Amino acid sequence: MNFFVFNWKGPFMVSVPLAQPPQVPASAAKVSWRPVAWFGFLLVLCYAPILYRMAMQWANDEDMGHGFFVPLVAGFIAWQRRDALLAAERKPNGWGLFLVIFAALEALVATLGAELFTARLAFVIALTGVVLFLGGKQWIKVLSFPLLLLLFMIPIPAIIYAHLTLNLQTLASELGELLIGWMGIPVLRAGNTLQLPSQTLDIAEACSGIRSLLSLGFLSLVYAYFTDKRVWMRWALLILTIPIAIGANGVRVAVTGWLSEINTKLASGLYHEGEGYIVFVVALIALFLAHRLINWTSKKFTGAAIHA
Repeated sequence: MNFFVFNWKGPFMVSVPLAQPPQVPASAAKVSWRPVAWFGFLLVLCYAPILYRMAMQWANDEDMGHGFFVPLVAGFIAWQRRDALLAAERKPNGWGLFLVIFAALEALVATLGAELFTARLAFVIALTGVVLFLGGKQWIKVLSFPLLLLLFMIPIPAIIYAHLTLNLQTLASELGELLIGWMGIPVLRAGNTLQLPSQTLDIAEACSGIRSLLSLGFLSLVYAYFTDKRVWMRWALLILTIPIAIGANGVRVAVTGWLSEINTKLASGLYHEGEGYIVFVVALIALFLAHRLINWTSKKFTGAAIHA
């Protein structure tokens, strides 16, 4: 509704519109946060044992140390998108309730069969079902990215983890052998063991680079979300984390071999752990540079297409 006040200016009458009261989105008035809070409470309560065991693995498994940050970051992004969520058309979808029931059965069967990954995945499925049931497809569209991020808090299945770790160990050993040879240091590789003049380096599971790969993959999506609005860029950087993590881990092995030739103590203990953190920072810098390179390349091609 428009309001006007009339002022006399000599023989003329001038109408001046008053400031409009702040408009509240129509959908905001229709959203009742009580069922949202109630469903959220019940969801956490029902999956509390599964969530607790998963948190314990985050605390004790160095490969999953980033797990504590995943729900915090996902929750922050969801909170940032609250205006879009309120503005979205709300159409509760009954298929959401089906997903919640399906996830409950999945969690029950997985718990009885001691299948941890499936039980933990059931929580994300149930949460997606709750969002779909309460708000419909538009709510899913708005919250799709934070829901996707939650997958990074779930540890990889043991079978896939073992296979992936073995392959990464082999790649780290081969790349480390190549780089150490380029340094002029004699090296002989037998499987995942590197024989150097001063000592023998064993590329263990902890040195496979799986930790860097998982953490870097999560950070690549978060970094792309906050710095680049193009959805394809998130997937591009996520894919690039694979060669970056593998290359960074190979460099770590090579640096360890080089330092061991200076002092054998530099290849173990706190020195070795410190090398890991430094190399991870280098991998983050490489990810940032890759983003800049992709931006520069896309601008070049876009400019060439415009002038063509």
